[in-house]
Amino acid sequence: MEFYYLDTTNAIYCAMLLPILAMAGNMAFAGSKDIRDIFTLICAILTFSCVLMILSNVGNGVTQATSLLNIFPGVDIAFSVEPLGLLFAIIASGLWILTHIYGVGYMRGNNEKHHARFFACFCIAISSVIGIAFASNMFTLFLFYEILTVSTYPLVAHKGTKESIRGARLYLSILIGTSIVLQLTAIIWTYVLTGTLDFTQGGILEGKVAGWIVPILLALYAFGIGKAALMPFHKWLPAAMVAPTPVSALLHAVAVVKAGVFTMLKIGIYIFGIDFLSSTGASEWLMWLAAYSIIAASVIAMYQDNLKKRLAYSTISQLSYITLGMALANSMGALGGGMHIAMHAMGKITLFMCAGAIYVKYHKTEISQMSGLGRAMPITFIAFFIGALSIIGLPPLGGSWPKFLLIMSAINKEHYIIIAVLMLSSLLNVAYLMPIVGRAFFAPTKGSVFKGYNEAPILCWLPPAITAIGCIFLFFYAGVLQDFLTPIVQR
Repeated sequence: MEFYYLDTTNAIYCAMLLPILAMAGNMAFAGSKDIRDIFTLICAILTFSCVLMILSNVGNGVTQATSLLNIFPGVDIAFSVEPLGLLFAIIASGLWILTHIYGVGYMRGNNEKHHARFFACFCIAISSVIGIAFASNMFTLFLFYEILTVSTYPLVAHKGTKESIRGARLYLSILIGTSIVLQLTAIIWTYVLTGTLDFTQGGILEGKVAGWIVPILLALYAFGIGKAALMPFHKWLPAAMVAPTPVSALLHAVAVVKAGVFTMLKIGIYIFGIDFLSSTGASEWLMWLAAYSIIAASVIAMYQDNLKKRLAYSTISQLSYITLGMALANSMGALGGGMHIAMHAMGKITLFMCAGAIYVKYHKTEISQMSGLGRAMPITFIAFFIGALSIIGLPPLGGSWPKFLLIMSAINKEHYIIIAVLMLSSLLNVAYLMPIVGRAFFAPTKGSVFKGYNEAPILCWLPPAITAIGCIFLFFYAGVLQDFLTPIVQR
């Protein structure tokens, strides 16, 4: 039996267009929920298959850019493949399948309205993420970055309440404001200095800029990438927790925040260049700001009783690990940051899906309301426990490896305070995640609500159970992932 394979360029275009086809299908089959949801699932599987074809064709190599449209000299809408972008595309397209299955269970189980509109916007967001992943220059990435922001606004505002509208407006204002005022300024400045915006191994700024301009340009990029939730531009993230939980999973694991830290790494590696940042010391200030964000967000998380808000502040902290990896300006830090994109995605999507399963079954949102709930929902809370251990960074869970690489990177740079920050962060992770599990399994049940085995519908507990297993799987294949990413730090 022969299988038809697309070449790399056509596979990239198909991976971007299939989610758009799914969006159209959601609107066309709006009145037939089963057909609509199955059609979207098929498109999600085909999108993942296209990305796997790219992996089969390219491996961890780098392809020449394919231009779709020339805007002006030196700036095209163009796409190419390199290991970091391919990893991001694999994560996004693969987790879309599970997130869609989970979303169907959540939206039906919670009797949410406007399913077709919800999943249509979800599909546009996935398409834009694929565009970000395979963008061959900063202009193309910025274009799809903005599409992602606009397409996720209706998802945050989905419930239509005053709280959700307010949260969505804050979400949109911070992300659009930072990208237009700061990031776009940095992009234009880069083009004026270099005459190009292409992602280039070793960077494009060395020899074109020096002195005080380097850290200022880096600051424009770092704060302009609002999706990375670097303090003080982080408030949109907890505000967006008013959205349905599948959106929280999209925001925190599949698309939005990962697009932010992915962009941060791309700029550090392919615009500035790791060696250039190291020789100029231009990223030192960013390293300390990332360290501050790691600790401050963890401390704030400890005092949140709302489960999704606690996880949101946890995400702010964890994203700063990736920014820190770039700011340390050596190959080990960059690899640790790249690996953490995958490890955090798998762990955090597990935690948010579990939070949604709890809400669907018992409509509980506050941690203080969950005493004894683990005995009624053991699968959900065992999955939560595994995901939490991965976020903490304990073996044998995947999250332990990038933290180890970041510590080794800090040792290499002799930044011993950063090592202390990373160790303290893990302790704080224990402090705000483990009490949730302890309360669920060991605290006395209040009343008779949680007596007996009573899990959420299978579509709500099966996806987080699968991603929890994925957290374990990633631990044993971390070496493969590191080898896959190694070319990004080679000149």
